[in-house]
Amino acid sequence: MADRAGVEDLFVAARAGSPEAWADLYCVVRPQLFRFARVRLATDEQAEEAVSETVARAIAGQHRYRPGSGATAWMVGICRNVVYETYRVGGRVQVTDPDVLARTDGPSSDAGPAERVLADAEGKGLLAAFARLSPEDQEVLTLRVVAGLDTPEVAAALGKRPGAVRMAQSRALGRLRLLVEEDP
Repeated sequence: MADRAGVEDLFVAARAGSPEAWADLYCVVRPQLFRFARVRLATDEQAEEAVSETVARAIAGQHRYRPGSGATAWMVGICRNVVYETYRVGGRVQVTDPDVLARTDGPSSDAGPAERVLADAEGKGLLAAFARLSPEDQEVLTLRVVAGLDTPEVAAALGKRPGAVRMAQSRALGRLRLLVEEDP
């Protein structure tokens, strides 16, 4: 993944009219946009559509971007709006598929059966607890953990100050910890 400055440079080149820079920018930010959208939407297809719509809106609204404010965060903010619009038209047909969140590195392939069962049970407990969080808590954790944005980028995407994001993240993690500990 390109660093923040690399993404900014790509965005500047794209705004200057380089189709190649738009293609490169898409390749760099797509994974984060997809992960964010997929956790919030019911299907891979809806998430892909949200990413495509996000990029189309970014191209159309590129004049609204303030250079230096974080191109990735700006595009995640657009994606967030696209996801909310999908909600309004009934796009979320089911709770997020737990397998989407579980697609992380689990126990190694040489792990024993007991280790795999424990890892699976822990993952399901965490997902169940995550589903019980408020939408605001889910969103801040999704942006930080799933989309991989840093605190200033989350702040830009949510229109908040970095300190408020850090506090919201800390509180959300505390609530998540309590929910995980509640479940036997």
